[in-house]
Amino acid sequence: MNNNKTFFRLAGAAALAGAALSAQAQAAGTWMFSGGVTHISPNTSSGTLSPPAPPGTTVDIGADTQATLAVGRMITDNWSVDVPIGFGFKHSIKGDGGIAGVGEIGTVKALPISVFAQYRFLEPTARFRPYVMLGLTYAHFYGERGSATLNALNPINPPGGTQLKVDSKFGLTPGFGVTAMLTGRWFLELQYAHSFLKTTTTLSSGQHIDTRLNPDAYRVSVGVQY
Repeated sequence: MNNNKTFFRLAGAAALAGAALSAQAQAAGTWMFSGGVTHISPNTSSGTLSPPAPPGTTVDIGADTQATLAVGRMITDNWSVDVPIGFGFKHSIKGDGGIAGVGEIGTVKALPISVFAQYRFLEPTARFRPYVMLGLTYAHFYGERGSATLNALNPINPPGGTQLKVDSKFGLTPGFGVTAMLTGRWFLELQYAHSFLKTTTTLSSGQHIDTRLNPDAYRVSVGVQY
């Protein structure tokens, strides 16, 4: 988190440096660039691992926080398009249900690729502009790794250990947020989004498990508009 603290210090200094600039409205044609941190927290609802497996074997997926960027453009005075830019999140896969308490059985990296349409309320010159949004997210999963715990638990652990493959999927993502003008062209943005996302994980031993992830995403960022 030290990198995150450094980012916010730099963002705060940049906002103060922009104090001499005249305020600019979020009107049609305005570009918005921002950087901050995003926290992704899955709301896991797991199926059971197909046999052979310990009875009631389910999983829980951990959260992660990473630095992110975003690019947006006002299409009209009220409608905008927003594209978050992430660099990958790493999530732990923990045993649950019949194997609760065993700890981490694997990890997976996720790169969510989203495009949002946003409707911003109030006038373009308003200091605070709340908005609602709806987007499409493609969750690209990669870098899956099984742990020694998974190898020990799997009754048909293949030579070289049990490997994982998590299917990448599309999901619908509604959300809402607010931008607050700081000084000149600089703004603070708070955003929340919820994706409806389900995937299937297949083990190299042939077993599989369906998991509904439905993650919440919270983003805090500082940006500049032109």
